[in-house]
Amino acid sequence: MSAEILINVRPHETRVAYVDAGILTDLKIERKTSPTLVGSIHRGTVLRVLPGMQAAFVDIGLEKAAFLYVGDIREDLDSDSYPLSDLDREEPLAETSYDDEGIPQKHDNKTPIQELLKEGQSILVQVAKDPLGTKGARLTTHISLPGRFIVYLPTIRHLGISRRIENESERDRLKELVQKINPLGGLIVRTAGEGASEENLKSDIEYLDRLSREILKNYEKRKTPGQIHQEIDVELRALRDLMSEEVSAVWVDDAEIHKKVSKFVSQLMPKYKQNIIHYEGAKPLFDLYDIELEISRSLDRKIWLKSGGYIVIDEAEALVVIDVNTGRFVGKKDLEDTILKTNLEAVKEIAHQLRIRNCGGIIIIDFIDMEKESHREKIIEALNEEVQKDRAKVNVLSMSSLGLVEMTRKRIRPSLIKTLCEPCSYCDGRGYIKRKSTVANEIFRELEREIDMIDNQKSNFVVHCRSEIVDWIYEFEGETLEQLEKKLKKSVAFKIEPSYHLEQYELFIM
Repeated sequence: MSAEILINVRPHETRVAYVDAGILTDLKIERKTSPTLVGSIHRGTVLRVLPGMQAAFVDIGLEKAAFLYVGDIREDLDSDSYPLSDLDREEPLAETSYDDEGIPQKHDNKTPIQELLKEGQSILVQVAKDPLGTKGARLTTHISLPGRFIVYLPTIRHLGISRRIENESERDRLKELVQKINPLGGLIVRTAGEGASEENLKSDIEYLDRLSREILKNYEKRKTPGQIHQEIDVELRALRDLMSEEVSAVWVDDAEIHKKVSKFVSQLMPKYKQNIIHYEGAKPLFDLYDIELEISRSLDRKIWLKSGGYIVIDEAEALVVIDVNTGRFVGKKDLEDTILKTNLEAVKEIAHQLRIRNCGGIIIIDFIDMEKESHREKIIEALNEEVQKDRAKVNVLSMSSLGLVEMTRKRIRPSLIKTLCEPCSYCDGRGYIKRKSTVANEIFRELEREIDMIDNQKSNFVVHCRSEIVDWIYEFEGETLEQLEKKLKKSVAFKIEPSYHLEQYELFIM
């Protein structure tokens, strides 16, 4: 079964789903109230240089200062000018460690940041990661401009080939073509560039080279911190990055966006123009493949497996923890076989959930303990195979003796939960609240502290709190309250406050 791309458009939200063989494998959601900054290019001003952290805070025109790490700084930065690719044309292109999107994978910068930047200096920067939580956007001075077949790197002179292009003869062919074209800047041939003709590559390179020069002109014209280049909209990015021979149809449920997408595809990849279809069905577009149900499922903490087992996913700011359990699955042969089958099924679901939820950072998976080394190897092998389907860079480490697997997944944008949800206003994002018995005992202890402060002329105590707490005290702690009143030699009355939080209370002496 072929793949399809579904583009669902609303006035303030656009969602793009990539469905392969009827299964949701990629999801992008962008809202006008919080658009992604990744890929946008800015004129920045260095606010503070922090030698102790080897980093700097940079003003790029946002409310929160952005963060620039020393490893993301070009060593040839100059405060007065910013030439693009003024390099020796005879210099051979070389392999380098960049990923498919043009992000450097190794930071070999050994020059201290205080020798590279100074406060007040203007620099050309690109957003590499959106602001996450309390952190500002992460920047890089290694500018990358993605096209259909290549990622153009105007500030360096290097050649990279997508790691997903595994055929050595094809890799050699692409290297020869690029060297023949001899671009002014560096580039990375993307996965979509496999099988591309010289004309395709040259067209991409020439367009992106013109774009880089336009960006430089905008940088020189602008005198204050702010944006000088913005990435294309999410629906166009998705087609640029996801469109391939495997995609049989692109469904768009909005007439204006359909025209926009059709024009974009006609210009960039005309052979796919007939695949763009305006969806006018009565049934909501995402309901065709139960995508709404899949999104709702991916917001749950517990995910059930078909066998009856389940996984639990807890997402923190920089860490994702996943626990695997057998649940209702009892197996057929023996315990080891049951555990292996549950873990193997969990591997597929975990890889799927990580993609849909867009989880990133450090990920710890607690598989059910397996005694046989061969079973552990099967799990690692299966996990490595599944993450190969992921467009994000994933690194899986070996399994520990406790059955824990540590892995990392490149995170650029906020996760699905961060995008669609907000911390609970009642529990303040903790995920729990105090028991009624805990609050009741806190009240008793607070009353005991008042013994030395009370005025004998005062008549009694009045505790303002929620009705649930009062009900609990009279039902389960009546004896405790009676003993406390004897100790205080005062009576304790309660006043119901419906507007209070369950954990909130106040003491008054009347």
